[in-house]
Amino acid sequence: MSQTQHPTLRANKAALKRYCDAYRHPEATRFADAVHGYYAEDAKINIVHPFNEITGTQAYVDRFLDSLHDAFEHLYRTDYIAFGGAYEGTDWVTCTGYYTGHFARPWLGIQPTNALAYLRFGEFHRMENGKAVESYIFLDIPELMIAANQWPITDTPGRDRGYTGYLPGPARPDGLIWHETDPARSQSSYQLVTEMLGKLATEDEAWRPYWHQHMMWYGPAAFGSFVGIENFAGFQVTFEGAFSEWIGGSKPGSMTKHFTRFGDGDYVCSGGWPSLNCVQVKPFLGQPPEWQRLFMRVCDWWRREDDLLTENWVFVDIPHVLLQMGRDLFAELGHEGI
Repeated sequence: MSQTQHPTLRANKAALKRYCDAYRHPEATRFADAVHGYYAEDAKINIVHPFNEITGTQAYVDRFLDSLHDAFEHLYRTDYIAFGGAYEGTDWVTCTGYYTGHFARPWLGIQPTNALAYLRFGEFHRMENGKAVESYIFLDIPELMIAANQWPITDTPGRDRGYTGYLPGPARPDGLIWHETDPARSQSSYQLVTEMLGKLATEDEAWRPYWHQHMMWYGPAAFGSFVGIENFAGFQVTFEGAFSEWIGGSKPGSMTKHFTRFGDGDYVCSGGWPSLNCVQVKPFLGQPPEWQRLFMRVCDWWRREDDLLTENWVFVDIPHVLLQMGRDLFAELGHEGI
């Protein structure tokens, strides 16, 4: 039987739902009003490169939202996962899905396609007194570049990228968790993912028993997506093998960490800014090794069925990683900055 959730969690979910609902209509003023109603005025908002750190709701509207409305006509967005929880004494909500619009004018140096376009997003919001006070917003900008045939990176020879394109929501359409869930189940899901994360980058691939054999891994566009545990392992082992160290933000002693990680029913999320740190010793993202330590902003959402993980949506701030490797994608596209 479901137990009653904390009233703060219910209120935070309700605030997120109002915010998400406002984005379902392609009206710039509705988006801006939603931002001012949802965020604390001086909120700290972190967005993937090249936006990075933004302070305050008006700056967020001016620098980010207005740029989307200028480039994409009929802009709206669809959230297919949303839920809430707590982490280390702080309250959080999260959501992920797609912005959709007609790509009519340049954005960040990416030239318009004059056609329907999608921009995948993922968001994490730390809540205080019913307002978002700190946010981390991921965008899969490379997915848009690839779809527009403007991806400037040549992949490492011999490594095939997985599927790149529009990524679906959950196979079981229950990702919008506005309702109450059983706290015991949420904690169990959190523990399942936390234990699995501790088994990554192990010689015996000790993470395997946590996953269904028909798992789906929805990766960032520069990596691609894979179905089936063997196909995913072919990517994951190669990815880990490009580095002499590969240390995630959930591991004790890591110089990077998760800013949040929590479960809600059968769903779990995590994020780090940065989360992963690693020393490159083999070609990666088409770039030769320089034996330098890279820091990766990473986030995930997982869905479980029974006691196995079945789906995983992942973002990596690839332009930020490439910047550390000496490649400024947006400068290469002629963009002069935000």
